Amino acid sequence: MSVDLHKADPTPAPNAPGDPDRTAPNCTMVIFGAGGDLTKRLVVPALYNLAKAKQLPEAFALIGVDLAEKTAEAWRDGLHQYLEDAVKGGGGEFEAKSIDEAAWARLTRNVSYVQGDLTKPDTYQHLADALEIADGKSALGGNALFYLAVADRFFGPAVDQIGAAGLVDEDKAGGWRRVVIEKPFGHDLASAKALDARILTVLREDQVYRIDHFLGKETVQNIMAFRFGNGMFEPLWNRDRIDHVQITVSETVGVEARGKFYEPTGALRDMVPNHVFQLIAMTAMEPPTSFDADDVRAKKAELFGAMHALTPEDVVRGQYKAGSIGGKPLVGYRQEPDVDAQSTTETYIAMRLRIDNWRWAGVPFYLRTGKRMPKRSTEIAIRFKEAPYSLFRNTPVDKLGANWLIIQVQPDEGIRLSFNAKRPGTAMDLDGVALDFKYTDWFKQEPAIGYETLIYDCLIGDATLFQRADQVEGAWKVVQPALDDWAAHAPTDFPNYAAGSPGPAVADDMLRRDGREWRGI
Repeated sequence: MSVDLHKADPTPAPNAPGDPDRTAPNCTMVIFGAGGDLTKRLVVPALYNLAKAKQLPEAFALIGVDLAEKTAEAWRDGLHQYLEDAVKGGGGEFEAKSIDEAAWARLTRNVSYVQGDLTKPDTYQHLADALEIADGKSALGGNALFYLAVADRFFGPAVDQIGAAGLVDEDKAGGWRRVVIEKPFGHDLASAKALDARILTVLREDQVYRIDHFLGKETVQNIMAFRFGNGMFEPLWNRDRIDHVQITVSETVGVEARGKFYEPTGALRDMVPNHVFQLIAMTAMEPPTSFDADDVRAKKAELFGAMHALTPEDVVRGQYKAGSIGGKPLVGYRQEPDVDAQSTTETYIAMRLRIDNWRWAGVPFYLRTGKRMPKRSTEIAIRFKEAPYSLFRNTPVDKLGANWLIIQVQPDEGIRLSFNAKRPGTAMDLDGVALDFKYTDWFKQEPAIGYETLIYDCLIGDATLFQRADQVEGAWKVVQPALDDWAAHAPTDFPNYAAGSPGPAVADDMLRRDGREWRGI
């Protein structure tokens, strides 16, 4: 993640495509799982957006690897068809009114396809041949990025085979070699440690890019700029002035066609050690000495090390039953395809985290994430402590609005500050008001799906927005006691919240015991 600060300008500032200083170096990108959903929905559309912004290198090759037998032309044309369908249908991650055919041509001028089983050595020999041909055609300098857009059970075998084939030997290649690994990175602390150990026998840590698309969102990246680039906020960012923090990641979608994945996974494994903990890290980490990747990631790891491991009292879970959203009736989780009729998998999780360091001692962090919630929203809400009310002792409590700083990550990116102001009139009456900053009011953004920055950073070798092994293991260490407790005690109240509701009553009770309540969803 590069940092580029400029003076604020109240007029919209369009992106500046074609900046030679922002163009990635010549390279080949290899996508394992070339025919998969992740490739067509997210990875290739992000590459197209980078090509359109002229941030891909002039010499660039794309190699797809998959079990299905097809030609390079058929793979390329199928991806183009997906983009066309997305433009016509709308509603997906790819937002465009039309396809820029010149940008698509730049992206796909050097495309090849390798058919093979990811667990077989022959596949990687064919891939080595394809890399050599692509490099010879376009003078790519031996640079290659391997993207594992595959099920997590293939992460270890694919890295083993890449290493055995010598494909990540930078001395032999004459250029850099990097590997991108999607989530989930392990299913618990033991499996995360085992996967780290397996991968790091083949790769150096600086060659591994553990990707989390949440960190590609502009508002998430802006948290560091907001905190460390503005002197007015940093003095307030501590236990002296902050009462508590709430982080909400709510989804209106259910499990839908992902029952086979979701049943053994659940909301905690799916969302908390990766997405949600990265939001906490951006919010609560200490200032790094620079925006260098190692400095930033060291501070995140330090924060995870300061977190108390969860106790049974710190975490509650839920599972949605039949309900409705927007008047549309919805079935319960147990009625979804490929879900056990007596499933005890959680679709909602809420927890209270404690951070034992000088800045945050005594400040609880409340987290919640769930499916089939009333609306789609991701926000970080910081509640400031109340001012002394002696001057307003005769003002009803409900007229004194709480002071909140709300960082909205999605769907409408922005920042809101809530405070009290005097109402017009002769009496000293207070009312809650707000200052709003919305990205769309100040900046003109090119269409993006959230992967563009992350893929670009992989290409330039900037690991700031990617998790290091100690971060991954530190996050799992915090949540492992909850997983162990759940393994020993099955829930007896599932399902316990209706689809379209803000979650189970036990989540409200957890905050109520602390004298607090959740913000409305």
